[in-house]
Amino acid sequence: MKKSTYISLFVLTGVLIALGLIVPYWLSFLITVALSKGLVVLGLMLLMRAGMVSFGQGLYYCAGAYSVGAFSQYFKIDDILVLLLVAISVGGTVSAIVGLLLARYREIFFAMFSMAFSMILYGILVKSTSFGSSDGFNVISPTLFGWAPQLEGGPILPFITISLIVMIVSIMMYHYFNSPMGMAGEAIRENEIRVEYLGISVHRVIYYKYIMAAVLASIGGAMTAMTVGHIDPEMAYWTTSGEFVFITLMGGTAHVAAPFLGAVVFELMRSFAFQYSPYTWQMVLGIALLAIIIFLPKGLWSLKSKIIKGDQV
Repeated sequence: MKKSTYISLFVLTGVLIALGLIVPYWLSFLITVALSKGLVVLGLMLLMRAGMVSFGQGLYYCAGAYSVGAFSQYFKIDDILVLLLVAISVGGTVSAIVGLLLARYREIFFAMFSMAFSMILYGILVKSTSFGSSDGFNVISPTLFGWAPQLEGGPILPFITISLIVMIVSIMMYHYFNSPMGMAGEAIRENEIRVEYLGISVHRVIYYKYIMAAVLASIGGAMTAMTVGHIDPEMAYWTTSGEFVFITLMGGTAHVAAPFLGAVVFELMRSFAFQYSPYTWQMVLGIALLAIIIFLPKGLWSLKSKIIKGDQV
């Protein structure tokens, strides 16, 4: 990554935060949720580049959210940095255990097993009265060393935090994708046996990628919980994981920015579709995805190369 790219990214983040202080609260709230889900999708993209499609990222999305909710409720701690560390620890620990099994499977078996673990968590939470059962429970608004900036409509700290997290994670993942370990994922997708012949442990590469994807999902779940202020077992349901796959297909997998682009477009599209067509909004999203698959099979990010090359879209 060139020095000019770093500067541009810092400037873009600063502009985004500044706009978040100006635009209506509902829009900054929507973007915060979208960027949080974009982190989950970025982890899913990491797996898909290695040929793995997970329908169980809701497991870590929900685990991150519930760890933040439970920790703040029982220990009365609302510092956003502490809560994020808790979410990362929970996501990393759970994925390190579950990943020992899932890293051995491929294709449909990996997808179904990942969904099965997510549904197990859903079943546990629905039956757990201490966590609000199917209704879930509220999450307190976060602070940063006691600082809790407010805009007309609600808190702005989650928006500022997720903007900075996205910048940091984007830089880290950009370097990772261009590292030997990152490139090994695409090699595994093309020919796993040849990668083994080169002396690279495919199981280890997949295992580490699975943990990284889980940690990103946990951070996304934690930020969503602190933004929305409420969590429920639906965050672990298979439809939530399917939504992340939907966004991945919408944004594409060609660049680290693609998941965030797809997530923002998805949230805006869903919000307006629900507002103007509350009974058929799912159909609107389905038609949009179908159109993208037909006309932009590589996702929305492929528009960049088409525009630069002057191709017709």
